[in-house]
Amino acid sequence: MKKTFPIMAMALVILMLFSSFAFASSRLETIKARGKLIAGVKDAVVPFGYVDAKTNQLVGFDVDICRYIAKRLGVKLELKPVTSATRIPMLTQGSVDLVAATMTHKFSRDDVIDFSITYFMDGQKILVKKGSGIKSVADLAGKKVGTAKGSTSEKNIKKAQPKCIVLSFEGYPQAFLALRQGKVAAVTTDSTILLGLKNSAPNPDDYEIVGDYISAEPYGIGLPENDSDFRDFVNRCLADMWNSGEYKKIYNKWFGPQTKFHLPLTWKMEIWPY
Repeated sequence: MKKTFPIMAMALVILMLFSSFAFASSRLETIKARGKLIAGVKDAVVPFGYVDAKTNQLVGFDVDICRYIAKRLGVKLELKPVTSATRIPMLTQGSVDLVAATMTHKFSRDDVIDFSITYFMDGQKILVKKGSGIKSVADLAGKKVGTAKGSTSEKNIKKAQPKCIVLSFEGYPQAFLALRQGKVAAVTTDSTILLGLKNSAPNPDDYEIVGDYISAEPYGIGLPENDSDFRDFVNRCLADMWNSGEYKKIYNKWFGPQTKFHLPLTWKMEIWPY
């Protein structure tokens, strides 16, 4: 009797390895077969991702970036709200295909997900009530500072001012509400997010963004770990968007001179040669 079991077992192992490889590299095919790109975006961070009061639809800069990628794929776009705390778990669990959610590219995050090239550049500052006497992080010693749970801002402010008391909220709107109610002395995160909070308030002039940048915040699109085909596709989309002028068009829509969130485009996307 021939001993076929070892041969069959080896064949089974090879088949399993091949299947695993095929599954791992099939994100683009999965999206195209599904007919839609599922993107994780913020739903309460003006102007990156928020619910428009008039249409009750998710809109914003990050939303338009995702819409461009979906169009390039030839599929529909489905948006799923994420927070700073849930965006990475939702990506690793497969609930979303990618995350465009004001997420800073950090080496520590590279341990569990991949990132696109930088598609937005910002820096962290602090938002306070006008006339508070707070002009920099040095003035926050012994004071309560609000930020979002699971964000880089949460860690950065602790390093920048170890003597402050950090209160972490579910999102930045909740932190800003605490500032308006006098429960915290400042809110800290990226300057554009602070600008969105300030200008969304009933009386924007009651607040001011102060101090030097605490840190640089290069935003990347969060992508599944070890899927180079999908990552390359997203990077090409971003590069083509920049080269064609579409990026500037989207940028000016949300951050141009005619908006409430004017932020001059002073940086250039890193474009690799074709």
